[in-house]
Parts: sequence; structure tokens; C-alpha cells
Amino acid sequence: MKRLLPLLAILLVFFGCAQSQDCPENINKLPMYGKLSNLKKCKEQIAFDNDFIALVDKQYKKREQGADHMVMRGWQYLRSQKLDTAMMRFNQAWLLDSTNYQIYWGYGDLLGMQKLFKQSIPYFEIALKINSKDAKLWQDVSTTYGNVFYETRDKKYLDLAINSLKKAIALDPKNPNLYGQLTAAYSYVMQKDSAQKYLKLTDKLDPNAVNQK
Repeated sequence: MKRLLPLLAILLVFFGCAQSQDCPENINKLPMYGKLSNLKKCKEQIAFDNDFIALVDKQYKKREQGADHMVMRGWQYLRSQKLDTAMMRFNQAWLLDSTNYQIYWGYGDLLGMQKLFKQSIPYFEIALKINSKDAKLWQDVSTTYGNVFYETRDKKYLDLAINSLKKAIALDPKNPNLYGQLTAAYSYVMQKDSAQKYLKLTDKLDPNAVNQK
């Protein structure tokens, strides 16, 4: 692992300098290298990918282990607000293991941080198809649907946000923040009975979770 990061840096410099004019620019800053937008890599970019995979194969017994490391780094860069670098790490993880649900979760969160909420939905949907048992993932999905509702005022997105929160609560029934969010969602649609129900549940778990003012 000690040799992997310096070699990656060298490969990244080479990649930046060696591309031909036929190569799509900044493709490594798009989720899945722009696959959902039907972007195609050039020969140089494909060769770079193969070099990267070969390097990882020398460092890890399984590619999934290399993908896990890249996912970890992706989350670290995301939390540090280094969004382009985070996207690159998630993309490298995707090259190594496209079945890792956290990659698509990361894509969704990165797009959300850029306020591209509607564009993030397909990636969250892929993440949920792979793993629908993560309460925090459902919470982020709910937040995304809520933001799309605020942008579009289309009630179906508010309904999706509420349903996603219910999924999260089913998986993490003692999390007061989830009940607080659900209380707010029901208050927004003027369903006072439901809002009061979840407010009481929230208070039982954490009286400070919801500001009742």
C-alpha cells in the first residue's frame, strides 16, 4: 500500500499529459466516467485504466480490497469538500468493483453537494438495488427527494422522501433524527395527525431532536 499512492500520482500526471485530442476531457470528474451520458473513453484513457488495475492487482489479493480503499478515500475527500478528487477516487473504485453500493452512494452525495439533486437520483437507485438494508443510505435518498421536491414542487418527490424515511426507520428504529425529519415532512404536507405521532416518538428517543418552536 505504501507504494500504491506515489505510483498513482505518477500515472495521473502521465494521463493528464498524454491524452490525444480525441479523448473526452475531465471524464474522470463524472460519475462512472460519464457512462450514463454515453461518453466513450479514448484508447489512451482505456490504457490508463488497465495500467491502474494492473497496479492494484499487484498490491491487493482481491480487487474488491482496492475498491474498498478507494471508497474510503472518496468519502474522506468528500467530507473535506474536495469534490473532484472524491469523484476520481469513487471512479477508481468503480473500475475495480462495480458491485460496491457505496460507490453509487458517493456519486449521489457528490452530485447533491453540487445541487444536482435530480441527476443524483439514478445513482442512489443503483445503490439501493445493490443494498437496501442501509438506514443512512435511505436517509440520504430521502434528503435528495426532499430537495427535488423543493425545486419542483412536485408532490411525488415529497411522497418518495417520506417513504424513504420510513424505510430508514424500519432499519434504525431508535434513531431520533429520522423521526424528526419525518415529523417535519408530514408537517409540510399538513398531515398534522402523522406529524404529532412522529413528534411524540421523537420526544421519547430524544426531546432535543426537534425544535418545536
